[in-house]
Amino acid sequence: MPTNLGPADTRHEDLRSLRIDHSLRDGGGEPPKWSRRFILGGIAVVVLLGVVALAYRLFDSETPEVEVARAAAEGSDVAGSTVLSASGYIVAHHKISVNSKVTGRVAWIGVEKGDKVKEGQVLVRLEDQEFRAQYEQARGAVESYKARLLELQNGSRPEEIQQADHNLSEARATAVNDKLNLDRTRDLFAQGVASRQSLDDATAKYEASQQRMNSLERAFKLMQLGPRSEEILRARGDLLQAEGQMAYAKSQLDATVIRAPVSGTILERTAEKGELVTAQFASGAEGGPRGSVVALADLNDIQVELDIAQDDFAKLSPKQEGIVTLDAFKDRSYKGEIAEMSPEANRQKATVQVKVQILKPDSYLRPEMNATVQFKAKPNDDKSAATKQTYVFVPTAALRDQDGKKFVLLAFNGKALRREVHVQGQRSGGYLVDSLVGGESVITAGPADLQDGQKIRIKGQS
Repeated sequence: MPTNLGPADTRHEDLRSLRIDHSLRDGGGEPPKWSRRFILGGIAVVVLLGVVALAYRLFDSETPEVEVARAAAEGSDVAGSTVLSASGYIVAHHKISVNSKVTGRVAWIGVEKGDKVKEGQVLVRLEDQEFRAQYEQARGAVESYKARLLELQNGSRPEEIQQADHNLSEARATAVNDKLNLDRTRDLFAQGVASRQSLDDATAKYEASQQRMNSLERAFKLMQLGPRSEEILRARGDLLQAEGQMAYAKSQLDATVIRAPVSGTILERTAEKGELVTAQFASGAEGGPRGSVVALADLNDIQVELDIAQDDFAKLSPKQEGIVTLDAFKDRSYKGEIAEMSPEANRQKATVQVKVQILKPDSYLRPEMNATVQFKAKPNDDKSAATKQTYVFVPTAALRDQDGKKFVLLAFNGKALRREVHVQGQRSGGYLVDSLVGGESVITAGPADLQDGQKIRIKGQS
């Protein structure tokens, strides 16, 4: 064999080395039987797996898909058992809308929502120029009537009486002189010396002086007697009327300063500087007069307002204790007791309103928060007091109703299992029910006709 080969010869030798040697076959060139059986068995296994996978897909596509949520157990941690759980809203026992007694424009407002105020604190000032002018006018009238009454009560001064006496004496002297003049003129007229006109003039002058003397005599006597009692009574009446008008004007002026009627917290601020407020009418239109300026309440005196179904109302009694919990702060609880039970029921809702007083409120509690009250058994119920009741919270979508019976469907081992329950209370987003222990997977979404024992697939799980 040659030792020196070219590139082409080298490639030829490589191709020859890759050629299959058919002389190695058994039985004169046929493949062994075991290899054929192995190949056919492998093909059969692959085909069988494909059929199984196809059948699983077809069967699985007919199994309904559901969504689930985990039920949460909520037990009572107080000595007495819970006989009823109800949900409602926190409300202020007394909410006050502070209005204005007069119509005026806001000149200043000194509070914001959430501010704490004390009784008598100034909240709002209205423009008071008109009311101040009316008050000053009424006060001036009172002073005038006071002076008139004092004048009548004191009577005339001694100097005035003395002056009247002098005037009367002068009138008397004048009358005497006029009488002498008249007599002389009459004698002269009889003698034919004086004319008729002279006599008439002397007569008229005497009569005038006589009238003046009589008038001054009556005035002097009245001055000595003083004013009549009727005049004094009328002056007193005028003064009383003027004082009433002044008091009214003062109250109107004082009403322009709006003060807090009680100590509390500002819940709403409904007026702004420059807006018109009124006690007579309010307008919902923009820029119209406001009916109130602020709303406030004492947040140390708050309650939970509940609507209790009539079927459960018999479980409650006045002063019954309960534990209040908040949806916003689930780790906090408060003691409360029933403070008010409505004397009439709500026909449309078939409920009775109950208010629970929170005994020791704090700053976490705010009006209109969602709250749940778990009412304790009555103290004389020994059997209830020895039992610790546990309920389970399920979402609203998990609770189903059929022929008036409440039930839930549990997802267990790939099947839907029906479990009848009784609603013991309502929470935000769901209900408290019995007959469950907690931790179960309750179906919240799925076919409406899902049956007990039917196979299911949980969404998101293979």
